[in-house]
Amino acid sequence: MTAPAHHHAQAPHAYVSPIPVRAAHLGDALASEWTKIRSVRSTMWTLGVMILLMFAIGLGVAALASASEAPLGEESALGFGFFGMLPASICVITLGVLTIASEYGTGMIRTTLTACPSRARVLTAKAIVFFLLVFTLTTVVTALVAAAQVAMVDAAEPTGAEWLRATVGAAAYLATLGLLSMAVGTLIRHSAGAITVMIGLLLLPLVAAMFMFSQSLKSVQEFLFTYAIPSQMISLYSETPPFGESGPAGWEPLLIMAAIAAAALGGAYALLNSRDV
Repeated sequence: MTAPAHHHAQAPHAYVSPIPVRAAHLGDALASEWTKIRSVRSTMWTLGVMILLMFAIGLGVAALASASEAPLGEESALGFGFFGMLPASICVITLGVLTIASEYGTGMIRTTLTACPSRARVLTAKAIVFFLLVFTLTTVVTALVAAAQVAMVDAAEPTGAEWLRATVGAAAYLATLGLLSMAVGTLIRHSAGAITVMIGLLLLPLVAAMFMFSQSLKSVQEFLFTYAIPSQMISLYSETPPFGESGPAGWEPLLIMAAIAAAALGGAYALLNSRDV
């Protein structure tokens, strides 16, 4: 007697998803990071305070200069934008760090890397979204502040190159400084620690240089005065080095910051791929 044959029929209620299955790509990571950065309150608060500082300080300094009637010589009023740019940089630093380090603090980074196992793609998406957001917003704000300053202060008419550096250049510098902050946040993986490091990097070299009274430290003092981040911001508004005959000016500070940020991001990519979360 032969054994009865067993027939395996397909399940009568088998479900087939109508949504086509495809591999994830950078566009999906960008959409995810855009949703994250625009939905958290830290973005609204940091960028809101940044805008307030740039308008309040920039227009306040311009009003004081206009009331004093002090001659500016051949200088334009666009240089007053520095006074709002410096405190605004602290807001950009904070947001840059929080964009990545806050996920380590909450444990959300595990979910992020589960959804997108490619760590390089995650960091790239964060960097692109952050840079474009800060650059676009800051360009608009710097343009409005610069136009108001030129209208308020009786000074030399700025050239096209000066307008470009005071708006697009200043915005690119702040956004690139934010990328450096994001890289430091990735390396340290602690929000408070990374923000402290970045604020120290922003202010400490210039403060230290002010107290170097020894003649033996003269060269170090001059280097710090020239290449400290606040000094680089001032240099961005000038065609000539503002601190002596040597030093960066014009677009050079932006190139220096871009090189530093690129090196830091390179280290962040390397450690992100080699460390556990």
